[in-house]
Amino acid sequence: MGVLVLFCVLLLSTKGMGNVMQTSGAVQEKVILVDAGHGGSDPGKIGINQAKEKDINLEVAKKLKKCLEQAGYQVVMTRETDEGVKGEEGGQSKSEDMRNRCALIEKTNPVMAVSVHQNSYTEESVAGPQVFYYTTSEEGKEIARCIQDVLNEELQIERPRDIKENNTYYILKRSAAPTVIVECGFLSNREEAARLVTEEYQQKVARAISKGIVQYLGK
Repeated sequence: MGVLVLFCVLLLSTKGMGNVMQTSGAVQEKVILVDAGHGGSDPGKIGINQAKEKDINLEVAKKLKKCLEQAGYQVVMTRETDEGVKGEEGGQSKSEDMRNRCALIEKTNPVMAVSVHQNSYTEESVAGPQVFYYTTSEEGKEIARCIQDVLNEELQIERPRDIKENNTYYILKRSAAPTVIVECGFLSNREEAARLVTEEYQQKVARAISKGIVQYLGK
């Protein structure tokens, strides 16, 4: 009789554990969302060499997708062509585009989201990649740190930039997952803009971002 009671207790405990595992598995640990900023009628920044940010963002994002897949992760892209991100509304406004990107993050429930962008400044001498995170997100800060360190090292940046907090960028504020924005370089810097349009440098950037992500998740 005692054995039967013990068996029933164990059975109920096992069922309880199963329920906990199901509910705690909401975040898709092997899924990463990659967002290629801008697109379609929104070119983003225009480089000193007339390069469009949206095009570079997409090329780096597609290369990043391949790198992460090779590392064993499933990647969800907000866009894979030169167009804005459409949702059920089907609109083309900037505000709708940003809402749709955040809605996809919420729907996908990834372990993190990485938004790929290019930077610009009034002084041409300013250069180097920089990663932004939401001010109060400790996870975002750690992700940003890992990616920034690898970018500075792998791209051999002479004057390394540091990660930067932000509480105004829409995708950082509204994202349902830890999110960072990777500004790969400055299109306002002639030398960096020239590198950013080459497939070789885009691949180096993508590999560095991927390596930083994998290092973070490995922790």
